[in-house]
Amino acid sequence: MPLGKNFFKQPTVDMARALLGKILVFGDLSGIIVETEAYLYRDDPGCHASRGQTGRNAPMFGPAGHAYVYLIYGMYHCLNIVSGKKGEGEAVLIRAIEPVQGISLMQKRRKTKKIENLCNGPGKLTQAFGITRRHNNLSLLEGDLRIHNSRIKPLICTSRRIGLSAGKELELRFYIDGNRFVSGFNKNLNNAGQKERNKL
Repeated sequence: MPLGKNFFKQPTVDMARALLGKILVFGDLSGIIVETEAYLYRDDPGCHASRGQTGRNAPMFGPAGHAYVYLIYGMYHCLNIVSGKKGEGEAVLIRAIEPVQGISLMQKRRKTKKIENLCNGPGKLTQAFGITRRHNNLSLLEGDLRIHNSRIKPLICTSRRIGLSAGKELELRFYIDGNRFVSGFNKNLNNAGQKERNKL
């Protein structure tokens, strides 16, 4: 069942944890969200909205439950889910997904047969799912791009965020303990994380 607007209105850090184990669905493709990062409006220099609203980050200031898709390095798209209160500019980055449906199409798009490499990073998962800037500011309350509930109750780990020059010391990265689809799995990126029981 698709998640409703109340789910997306919860505090950003809470939503980043709550998204783990949920199902990202885009048309005929789907996968389990296994890694996220929270980006906060206040005291977070790594957040696109930390210096105020611009044309690029405007979707972050809109209603919770919309997609914020941007391009990095001129070639990779990143999918974020707008969260929290309208006007505060917060979102959760979807960093990694465990593929479930549409794997053959994902393999074709990613040009690899190795299932662990299809969606184990923010740029990889958008390529596998076919998500681009065309999907920026789409509502996840309707249409083909949705987040579905699940019965998965993961053991969650938290760590510092990855790949940032500012705000990297903040422990706002969350992932499912031991999941081989998490970015950097078996590369010591996950060993420093602290485990916490998911009480959601």
